[in-house]
Amino acid sequence: QVLLVESGGGQVQAGGSLRLSCAAAGRSASSYVVGWFRRAPGKEREFVAYIIPSGGGVYYQDSVKGRFTISRDNARSAVYLQMNSLKPEDTAVYLCAGGRYGSSWSDASSYTDWGQGTQVTVSS
Repeated sequence: QVLLVESGGGQVQAGGSLRLSCAAAGRSASSYVVGWFRRAPGKEREFVAYIIPSGGGVYYQDSVKGRFTISRDNARSAVYLQMNSLKPEDTAVYLCAGGRYGSSWSDASSYTDWGQGTQVTVSS
């Protein structure tokens, strides 16, 4: 099991940037795939991006490609989501999740551990 804590959310105008952090605590934190998901008001939770343990493989939802960058620092047990060119439709609670034995990392069911989330609000 790994404990995940998100930070870095806030309010920003359209076109602005934010950097989210996901701090992981646990003996095997560096061996987890870490994903970012988001949940907008009135909508279902949706996949944003994931990164494999080595950091050499990443995958993004189409709507964030070219704007968001996921990265990790295993020495600090942290995963980051750099969000640029933010749009009002990016407004949501962003959650990070960890998993080790899933089969489809864009699917929330592959993750076993979840953080509480951090709010991102983008105004037009």
